[in-house]
Amino acid sequence: MMLLPRWNRLAPIAFCAMIASCAASPPPPVAPPRLILPQAAVRPCVLDRLPDAPTQGDLEVAYASRGAALVACEAARELAVGTLLAEREIQDRWREAQVPPRRLWPW
Repeated sequence: MMLLPRWNRLAPIAFCAMIASCAASPPPPVAPPRLILPQAAVRPCVLDRLPDAPTQGDLEVAYASRGAALVACEAARELAVGTLLAEREIQDRWREAQVPPRRLWPW
């Protein structure tokens, strides 16, 4: 008759403990939802520049075009901020839904 080492008798108990600890572990985390920024919010603002020797007409055209560009940049900024705030709100709701309910019994 061949004698078995003592650890061979304890191996099934160790395996059961490892399997039980894996079964009790929480599932792997999932990335929170993200929104895609609109292209208008990502595009950089470009303001017109005056030529080297500006005339009165150049100043008037630059004034009007810069005003229009600033309005467009402000709209793009508001769009980006609105998207960011909406994304944060969605992620907060997602995190609240991901919190597992507290168990009454520890086992």
